[in-house]
Amino acid sequence: MTPTPETPIILITGSTGYIGGRLAPRLVERGYRIRCLVRSEAKLRARPWAQSPSVEVVTGDIGDPAVLARAMQGCTAAYYLVHSMEASTPDYRAHDRVLAESFGRAAKDASVGRIIYLGGLGETGEGLSQHLASRREVEKALRAAGVPVTVLRAAMIIGSGSASFEILRYLVERLPIMITPRWVSTESQPIAVRDVLHYLITALETPATAGKTLDIGGPEVKSYADIMRDMAAALHLRRRVVIPVPVLTPRLSSLWIHVVTPLHASIARPLAEGLRNRVVCRSEETHALMPHRCLTIREAMDAALAKAKSGEVETAWSDAGVLPGDPVWAGGTVFTDRRETQTHASRDAVWGSVCSLGGRTGYYAADWLWRVRGAMDRLAGGPGLRRGRRSEGALRLGDALDFWRVTAIDPPNRLELRAEMKLPGVATLEFELAPRSSGAPGTTLVMTARFRPHGLLGIAYWYAVLPLHGIVFRGMLRGLTRSAEAGASART
Repeated sequence: MTPTPETPIILITGSTGYIGGRLAPRLVERGYRIRCLVRSEAKLRARPWAQSPSVEVVTGDIGDPAVLARAMQGCTAAYYLVHSMEASTPDYRAHDRVLAESFGRAAKDASVGRIIYLGGLGETGEGLSQHLASRREVEKALRAAGVPVTVLRAAMIIGSGSASFEILRYLVERLPIMITPRWVSTESQPIAVRDVLHYLITALETPATAGKTLDIGGPEVKSYADIMRDMAAALHLRRRVVIPVPVLTPRLSSLWIHVVTPLHASIARPLAEGLRNRVVCRSEETHALMPHRCLTIREAMDAALAKAKSGEVETAWSDAGVLPGDPVWAGGTVFTDRRETQTHASRDAVWGSVCSLGGRTGYYAADWLWRVRGAMDRLAGGPGLRRGRRSEGALRLGDALDFWRVTAIDPPNRLELRAEMKLPGVATLEFELAPRSSGAPGTTLVMTARFRPHGLLGIAYWYAVLPLHGIVFRGMLRGLTRSAEAGASART
């Protein structure tokens, strides 16, 4: 269906996040015009679907009333897919509540017909985790201005790249015997991400869901221990032994998740706290209003693993990371390590090799040093190398790549990565590709590492690692060149 000027405009917040990044292209496919409120337009435009003429972009802070008013003008409905996941900010509940209240008022002022919000399942009343309690507060805050709100409450979402799925997969892959908190006996009703997207879209198209709070879940209710065993079966691993003990608190559990999985402790903490709450659908109203067959837990896992294996992961839990602008290198001390090499391979071939860095490919030289650095970073509270990458062969603006993030990309000319590892300073790694200056066929590849130290500790860090640059960066350049030339030879 081709949109017309009369086609409804749907506002989406969180469109560069895990759910929003999948919902937006599906709405476009169904013929809607969508307007995305984002902090970084460049990050959004890196998504192929964002090039559609049906996509409008409003850039700004969701907490700015003027920005909200501009974003909501002319919209018939709005998806609120924004929620803090990091427990490192003590007042995150209050912050989320204020944002939701502001969003509801702006929707009322702009005569938006309804708001659709994806919240969390959980028993009502006392005893909710901070994370789930915050979700309830957001629901109330969105409704406060009087705009009809459809709340969809989901438990664990199983899909390629989701935080819950990654925790499960890494724990099961790495630990044949798991010492776990007592919460492994808690019941949950997981749902596949494709079913969540179905309900989000169908709710928009079903007027009777306006003003409703609807539980959404798959067809099975299982304990987390049984879900872990399902994951082992999906991964074709031996049955995992799960030993629950009473001494593991949510804080200790989140630290353990931080060490074993790609998720940072600050993100794992609210998830771990929420695991103590039974998260099961309490009503069948969803099925009455929106009949649909949801995938079983095993079907959802198999679909997610197939996507991950084929490199077709649309979005990942790490997509929502803050994308900083290019650092201001003017002023202060900035250390630079610039290296250059020439190759007879084409620029496209070299670009392909550069874009395959990290993840399973590694860094072409001294990978053991990178693994050691990643392990040190995990122990220091950083992301380490375990985040991997969304796709093995393609990068886009905002992608996480191990402990880097793509902060600039101009295929096939320039790629910039900014370090998100724990550092006493700001580090970037830049690759620039150009024709050979001699005019001969081939490519010049320039790699520049920059580091802006924070204080004397930062300066000391730079000089401590400088001797390793000769091993790591020189070897990386050689490896990139070999990879590009081998690829070029294979194609001829």
